[in-house]
Order: sequence, then C-alpha cells, then structure tokens
Amino acid sequence: MIRGITAVIFDMDGVIVNSEPIHEQAFYEVMRKIGWEGKHNLDFKSYLGKADYELWQDFVKKCSPKESFEELIEMKRSYVIKRLKEEKPFIPGVIALIEKLYPRYCLGLASGSEKRVIETVLGIGNLRRFFRAVVSSGDVYKGKPSPDIFLLAAKLMGVNPSETCVIEDSKPGIQAGLNAGMKVVAITTTHKPDELSGAHYIISDYAELEKLLLK
Repeated sequence: MIRGITAVIFDMDGVIVNSEPIHEQAFYEVMRKIGWEGKHNLDFKSYLGKADYELWQDFVKKCSPKESFEELIEMKRSYVIKRLKEEKPFIPGVIALIEKLYPRYCLGLASGSEKRVIETVLGIGNLRRFFRAVVSSGDVYKGKPSPDIFLLAAKLMGVNPSETCVIEDSKPGIQAGLNAGMKVVAITTTHKPDELSGAHYIISDYAELEKLLLK
C-alpha cells in the first residue's frame, strides 16, 4: 500500500493506451510519404515519453524538409487518431482500475501527446468524467523530464505534489515525476524493469497497481 497519497496522475501513451507502436508507425509513415524514409537519422525510440513537437523540431532542424512543422504535426496526428479509433488499444485492466480509483482518489492525466489525441482517447473510452484535470504537452513550456506538466496537473487538481502518485512507462516521465516530488509507479509496457530505475515501484500490470493503491 502506498501511504499518504490523495491523488493519482496517469500518463497516457503506454499507460492508458498501448499507443507507442502507433506513434512509431505514424512517424515512419510520414517519412515515407515525404520522401525521407531511411534518410532522417533520427532514433524514434529516444523520443518515447517526450512531447511530440520535440521530435519534429529536431527533424526540421536536421533535415530542412519542404513541409512545414505544422504540416508534419498534422500528418502524424491524423494517422495516430485514425489508428486509435480503429484499434482502441487500451492497456488491459486500466479502465476498470480508473473506475475503482475514482471514488477514493483525485485523478488527473498529464500526457506529452497533443490535446486532440488525448481527447480522442478519452472519448473512445468514455474516461473524461473521471479526471479532474487533463494536461497536454501544449499546456507547458518544457516537456518531460521537466516536472512542469505534473506540477500543473497537481495545481489544477488542487492537490499537494508530495501526496500525489504518478503512473508512468517512460524514462523521461519517471524523471519528471521524481523532479515534481511525487511518488512514481512505473509500468513495464514500454521498457523492461531494469530500464525503469528510479521509480519507487515497478509493476507489470494493473492488478499490481490495484494492490498498491486499494488494498
């Protein structure tokens, strides 16, 4: 049992939905469409957990494509939203757990994804009603591993960061939670346990998180 916790903040990609593969496929599909397949010299996996705009900022800076930053964002966004609606790739057990946590904890969501992508996921799962605050990468100046996104969520929720637990799957997200002074639970949907050092707790599924927060 994690003691002294009154609020829980969820990341989204890799935590609520298994969307990391979709984001990766979307990036390579955009590269193929604009003629940069195999020539961009970017390691997509190094951007996992970071805001989407960081990926495109680096690509534009390194490659100077003819497409604008906004066009690239829209191309990837459209692909991701389409696939999310088709696949509904929710992590097993997460919706049921959110429903169980809701009466007991103040819940928030803080994601590096864009607001339209977040709204799509929340709409598909009918989840918006459970979260007191929803924060996207566009709401803060610095993305993870900066603590800004989690601190803003806590402020909007009206909770103390020291009484807040963050659910994360990425290394930048874990560091952001630690930098915010929050308890961090890492789930092994994206990385292996030995890659998630620093988190206070490491879980493999939501049955384990239920034990930590409700038992």
